[in-house]
Amino acid sequence: MTRALIAEDEPILAAVLARTLQQLWPGLEIVATAPNGVAAVEQALALRPDVLFLDIKMPGQSGLEAAEELAERWEGPQPFPQVVFVTAYDEYAVRAFERAAADYVLKPVNAARLAKTVERLRGLLGERHDGGALLQLVGQLQALLPQASAPERLTTIRAAVGNMVRMIPVREVVFFQALDKYVNVATADSEALIRLPLKELLPQLDPVQFQQINRGTVVNMACVSSAGRDTMGKVLLHLRNRPEQPRVSPVYAHLFRQM
Repeated sequence: MTRALIAEDEPILAAVLARTLQQLWPGLEIVATAPNGVAAVEQALALRPDVLFLDIKMPGQSGLEAAEELAERWEGPQPFPQVVFVTAYDEYAVRAFERAAADYVLKPVNAARLAKTVERLRGLLGERHDGGALLQLVGQLQALLPQASAPERLTTIRAAVGNMVRMIPVREVVFFQALDKYVNVATADSEALIRLPLKELLPQLDPVQFQQINRGTVVNMACVSSAGRDTMGKVLLHLRNRPEQPRVSPVYAHLFRQM
């Protein structure tokens, strides 16, 4: 029997999607319904479903972020699940999804359109694949989705160092790293904490100078001396004036192919 997990923060919509799927696909078992992206990742790793239905916009962690994290953490012989993104975006965005080769379900759920998704999934389930292609797809979709207007670029970081507040010029930052509720700001000779989620900090940084390399790390490209691969084939960065060797997620590996 094919097993599916639904991640949707609106319970009524999740119930409608589950009910419609079971009508269209009697052999499908809904093994869990997750209310957000964080829960979706943990339940998917525990339950190993064949199909994931991920709402694009959820509180805390979006469907795209959940898909990226899951692709990075998925291990073992079982094939990576087929992913269907659930979206409320307009037809323009839907066409963008189609060009990016992702299947989708448009909210509110339309049974006729969902039947096409079911048919496509049945054809794909026999094919073995891993999370690498999904990571590339997530990167495409993040660029295609509507973006808010860019905030003013940061030039100085106000960071806590003990009982003091330190003013750190952004150009001196080697990398930012997410640590639970804080972000660690690492310069060549010091570290400090700021209470700002990485996803809120990133739009305020110059995208030419600072690049995200995995879910929790943003590096100053001017501070990257080289890139290499470890024994498992993972891309690692060598930084100037810092001993850390941060790992690069496959979705960002193309940034370092010429190094």
